Amino acid sequence: MADFDGTVLDALSARLSEVEGYLHLDALRARISELERAGAAPDFWNDAESARRQMADLASARDDVVALESARAKLEDAEMAFELGSETADEGLLAEARSLASTLEEELSELELSSWFTDELDHGDAIVTVNPGQGGLEAQDWCAMLLRMYQAYCARRGWKVTVNDAPAGEAIGLDRATFTVSGRNAYGMLRAEQGVHRLVRISPTDAKKRRQTTFAGVEVLPVLPDDIAVDIGPNDLRVDVYHASGHGGQGVNTTDSAVRITHLPTGIVVTCQNERSQLQNKAFAMSILRSKLFELEREKRAAEVDELRGPKHDISWGNQIRSYVLYPYQLVKDLRTDCETGNVDSVLSEGDLDKFIIAFHRWSAGGGEMHG
Repeated sequence: MADFDGTVLDALSARLSEVEGYLHLDALRARISELERAGAAPDFWNDAESARRQMADLASARDDVVALESARAKLEDAEMAFELGSETADEGLLAEARSLASTLEEELSELELSSWFTDELDHGDAIVTVNPGQGGLEAQDWCAMLLRMYQAYCARRGWKVTVNDAPAGEAIGLDRATFTVSGRNAYGMLRAEQGVHRLVRISPTDAKKRRQTTFAGVEVLPVLPDDIAVDIGPNDLRVDVYHASGHGGQGVNTTDSAVRITHLPTGIVVTCQNERSQLQNKAFAMSILRSKLFELEREKRAAEVDELRGPKHDISWGNQIRSYVLYPYQLVKDLRTDCETGNVDSVLSEGDLDKFIIAFHRWSAGGGEMHG
């Protein structure tokens, strides 16, 4: 905010009013009162699943109200500091106003994200799968790098990551990686990452140190609440168990605890091996399968609607969404939004992805089309 003046605060005030409208602040307060009254009823916990959902709704509504009230207070403090600082030429007050405005701008970006998440599943947990694409061993290494990047990103956001399946590659990296992310808005945020990710670098496995281009595909699915029905027939599944192996090929335990579930009608295969017991691995695998089948059905319905609307550019597997160039220069660039940074290490090692994810959702909310 080098050119900080009163117009910056006016713009932030307009943005905040818009977000308050999107999130229906008054309705949120009324909803909190309603849920608090329901929670005080003596029979509230008779239906434990319904009670749990209502408590989650209450926590989410309270978080939104607290965030909006905090943003409004920061704006008022910034306006007062700017007004007094301008009248008295007090550089300390002007610096305080600038700092408050900068913090408010970041908070508004988060609140705007919540206003763009219109699907109930956006606010829940996510299942992320990274699959190596073209590039052989390099692609398996790229798969492992992406897993570490997402783990770092989730740590920054305070989300919990459970690695469900990450068998070692042939010599380096991972054959694939599936992990569950638990946290507020995890699915809504992470669905920005779905698509093909391209890495350009000097190959660490090539003695001639040639430049290598490698691909990996990222799939992001919502973790489905128990009350969403997914039709799976009793004869639709084949369940195989096998000996689990961990990162780098070490044995996780000495029993056949790893589980592979094949959904025969669609051919979808889900594996899970990182839990200690076969029962836990099967439960995780079934959760992932339910999400995959739900998403498959949702895609079919969307395709039917798109057919009625006319052709539409598909942003999915097969369409490169982001390039990570390590050589001959350093640049991470999102090809949908043109958001980019030269600080590659902050992205890959530190998980600094918010700029890309927020840019994607702002672009998506505006009905954007892929850039060249």
